[in-house]
Amino acid sequence: MADELPIVIEEIDAEPTTAAPPPPRRPIGSIKETLAATLVVTAIAAAMGAVFATPPQPPPRPPADKAALTPEVPAAAGLFDMPPIVTNLGSPAEVWIRLEASIVYDAKALPHPDVMAAEIAGDELAYLHSVSISQLEGPIGLQNIRQDLNERAAIRSGGKVSELIIRTLVVQ
Repeated sequence: MADELPIVIEEIDAEPTTAAPPPPRRPIGSIKETLAATLVVTAIAAAMGAVFATPPQPPPRPPADKAALTPEVPAAAGLFDMPPIVTNLGSPAEVWIRLEASIVYDAKALPHPDVMAAEIAGDELAYLHSVSISQLEGPIGLQNIRQDLNERAAIRSGGKVSELIIRTLVVQ
């Protein structure tokens, strides 16, 4: 076995080497830089808060024509309480409606409002008997019923009744 190569074993030093420790890390920014950045961000946030905290200005309203919104009431106007109207609705038939109303009339043109009120009450009774419950739902439904009743009163009286005021409307 003379042909074999010699094996060389080296000893490793068991003593620890004293290498220089890594240099201490420098903070990313100094305290002054951090405070300055915080103040800038706070100022931007305050400015944005002030911009979004103010309520938007409402859009300008078009001038309302008061004649179209309020009916014409004659100078010598009278107010007459009509008898209550109680009837069942057209759909569903088991639902009842009670209407108490007053009419605003021209006292010069209508000397006996009780006769006209009875005629208007009969017309309103026939109308309410044909109304369905879905037509009464919500504020739009109430507004539509009010307009229809006003139109019927004006037509029945020949323009002598300027408005029908709903005092109570109960649906049961």
